[in-house]
Amino acid sequence: MTGEGENGRKKSARSEAASTHQHARSAARMAAVQGLYQMDLAQTDLSAVIDEFKRHRFANAESEDAIAGADPTFFAELLRGVVRRQLEIDPIVDQQLAEGWRLYRVDSILRAILRAGVFELMERPDVPARVVINEYIDVSRAFFAEDEPRVVNGVLDRLARRLRVGEFGGPPAGAPQT
Repeated sequence: MTGEGENGRKKSARSEAASTHQHARSAARMAAVQGLYQMDLAQTDLSAVIDEFKRHRFANAESEDAIAGADPTFFAELLRGVVRRQLEIDPIVDQQLAEGWRLYRVDSILRAILRAGVFELMERPDVPARVVINEYIDVSRAFFAEDEPRVVNGVLDRLARRLRVGEFGGPPAGAPQT
């Protein structure tokens, strides 16, 4: 049996649903970075940015600013979370940057990418750390062609190993604590 028929259709439908969910989250991450950038540069209010994206950029597919298929709930969670924890996130990122560099000195888009990525590593254990890292590397590639994706990879990887020890070769699950 080749797995076709009803079981094959169910498996395919599940796979398609998972892919749609993943795309919706990826698009929400891209939108969150854009929203954080807007808040940083224009000093736009959090609620105003969330409302603008939900009303105009997610709903209006014909707009050149449209972000097709983004999960608006995940988008809002990312923005609210970064804002809520920014005073914790920024010093953590500062410690990971090259000597002499501080977060306030890096490009605003890169700053938004790092803040969102660190927030997910801190508060979204439902998303594997490697997925978070890869997603934000992809977001950085949408904006940068130079070293920035490597910076995102390096910073988020080092922080993931510190914040999510169990996902990176920590003691096996169930191992006795010493």
